[in-house]
Amino acid sequence: MKANCPICKKPTESEADAEFPFCSERCRLFDLGNWASEKYVISEPAFDESMFEDLERDAPPSDADDQG
Repeated sequence: MKANCPICKKPTESEADAEFPFCSERCRLFDLGNWASEKYVISEPAFDESMFEDLERDAPPSDADDQG
């Protein structure tokens, strides 16, 4: 698969570059640093909080609930 490095935009290939989708270890580490310094953000939650409320409400009681 061919693509451009998300950091420096150089062409990369999945079969030739071990660091794919990055062109080099330097670009891979630069991207990791961006995540670590919170330069990247997710614009909206990846899940809806109400999903968890539904799961808790619909879950059958566990054996641990009976032991008290």
